Amino acid sequence: MSTKETIGPRRAAWEKATAWPMLIIALVFLIAYSIHVLAPDEADPWRPLLVGVLVLCWAAFAIDYVVRLALSPHGRWAFIRHNLADLAAVFLPVFRVFRLMHGMRDIPYFRRRSGDAVRTRLVAYAATFAILYVYMIALAELSVERDAPGATITSFGDAVWWACVTMATVGYGDTYPVTVVGRFFAVLLMIGGIAIVGVASATVISYVNENVRSRHHDEED
Repeated sequence: MSTKETIGPRRAAWEKATAWPMLIIALVFLIAYSIHVLAPDEADPWRPLLVGVLVLCWAAFAIDYVVRLALSPHGRWAFIRHNLADLAAVFLPVFRVFRLMHGMRDIPYFRRRSGDAVRTRLVAYAATFAILYVYMIALAELSVERDAPGATITSFGDAVWWACVTMATVGYGDTYPVTVVGRFFAVLLMIGGIAIVGVASATVISYVNENVRSRHHDEED
């Protein structure tokens, strides 16, 4: 959500009331989706319950998005434009776990405005985002690739290796998606990798610039 967006008192009250429940739902979804992909035994008697949990989690994300959309004081298009990640979370499982990152905003140190606090917050967000992103993309990739004809990504280890290699832009070519959906996830991974590299580069530049200014100031004194 953009910091420039005015959310209004009713939507603020809704988001405050649902912050922790949605965080818990995101965690439940992460666990259920992991079991669903990593233990794909269709004969498992718990499979219908697992699918039901995933459906309920999806419904919770959809309802939360619709309610926030209805309570937005500046119209639907303004809300959609400022909350594209939340809209993606309704349709793509990959993005739903990022609600877990909202809890990081409650850490007191991250609320500070000092340069060190801002950089630490950026690094923590980037690292958390990278880990969750690679993990979820790997799960999603495995779910659509492992049974495809000619598939090279047939295990979770293959999927994680492929995700790390792709995000690092190394591209060994030993594992690669062969389905249309798998290639779509590859594009999402590339876009996310660019964002992570951008944040890391900006953080390093900021740190170097601040140290240069500090030393220059000390020399003048």
